[in-house]
Amino acid sequence: MQRTPLRFWQQGYWMLLLLLASCGTQQQVQKIAQRQLAATDAFDKAHWGVSILDLATNRYWYNQNGHKYFVPASNTKIPTCYVAMRQLQDRLPAAVVRETTDTLYVQPQGDPSFLHPDFSMQPLWQQMLAAKKHVVLRFSTRDRFEAYGSGWSWDDYQEPYLAERSAFPLYGNLVSFEAANQRVKATPSRVLRPPFIKEPMVQLIGTAGNFSISRSQDENLFSINRGARPFTKTTIPYKTNRGVTNFIFLQDTLQQMGLSASVSLEALPLQGRLLYSQPLDSFLVPLMHRSDNFFAEQSLLMVSQRMLGYMSDRALIDTLLATDLRGLPQPPRWVDGSGLSRYNLFTPQDMVTILYRMQQEFGWSRIKTIFPSGNEGTLRGYYVNDSTAIYAKTGTLSGVVALSGFLQTRKGKWLAFSVLVNNHQSTATAVRRQVEKFLGELRNRY
Repeated sequence: MQRTPLRFWQQGYWMLLLLLASCGTQQQVQKIAQRQLAATDAFDKAHWGVSILDLATNRYWYNQNGHKYFVPASNTKIPTCYVAMRQLQDRLPAAVVRETTDTLYVQPQGDPSFLHPDFSMQPLWQQMLAAKKHVVLRFSTRDRFEAYGSGWSWDDYQEPYLAERSAFPLYGNLVSFEAANQRVKATPSRVLRPPFIKEPMVQLIGTAGNFSISRSQDENLFSINRGARPFTKTTIPYKTNRGVTNFIFLQDTLQQMGLSASVSLEALPLQGRLLYSQPLDSFLVPLMHRSDNFFAEQSLLMVSQRMLGYMSDRALIDTLLATDLRGLPQPPRWVDGSGLSRYNLFTPQDMVTILYRMQQEFGWSRIKTIFPSGNEGTLRGYYVNDSTAIYAKTGTLSGVVALSGFLQTRKGKWLAFSVLVNNHQSTATAVRRQVEKFLGELRNRY
């Protein structure tokens, strides 16, 4: 009977020590943030927030505006990656296929790796060739998505990072032009030339070959324009025209193989077997390492097809916020998979919560494979001396710099962190260097 008060006193004593230690850590981190972030020219007039979470204790070391909303830019790919890992499991769904005596029916699942130059393994393509039958593509009339996401900068339509979303991507929905002996050869990866360019584009440019190539905004009309620099090669998204161009590409390619193809719209799903393509992580690595917008957008369409039975980014996001991403500290406004839209709004606490769940559910081996480490991918040139201590995703738009991921301290503690910076008037490089100094001092201090 007499031991009970002592036991309670001992428990209270240790709880008090932990509280004091936690307060001490917060104060020290705050001093580092004040010195390396708040007091610098790059951060002086910017809006910024930082959250740092100890993964071992699930306790915050620091929160500066951690509960406030910021445009996260490509940090939006973190929740996209997380739900892809949860819902797509270990392989990309290529298509539902069914064979009859003379026909191979194919219902695409949004897989962006089909005939993409990054992926040599092409199970669906091999199935088409091996069947030696008429190929019929069937698309659902229930799909609800646009070629561009809400809030995208549509005037960047000629940039490779703005490839259109589609239910059946081919060649990454890009066409490449390359100069060879004053001839401009247009190739969507493996096709000799696009079907909308009946002959190779040939122009007598002059001995210097100074020109550029552009595409009309609303159609697949490409022009050669005189310029100041010699042309070598370029890559431009093509207009998918809601899948019509993609079908024409496939039809043209199959005809070269002596096969025919057609397309049909069908509200009911195709009854057949699901054919898979790439291992999921081999797809998520380029998504995160080079911040591939097209892969991120198609990820949401593939997840939508799996969860809802049709492709709709808006319907899927509503579903995910009520399921996989339920219980985030602050409900985000999430509108696309890539972060191209400025309509996205997440808090630093949201980001570290998703990172915590990701590590808890999938472990360090996959995290260290999928996320770029220091001096790798979009972190090239940063964290060179601490390359194996940080695994993080960058984000950049005009006036926006973001970095969220995992950091290991010198004493072996693993932290989830998120630094979101909006409305800065400095350069992105200057902001990133200050964040690098902040995280470097944090790593060395603890």
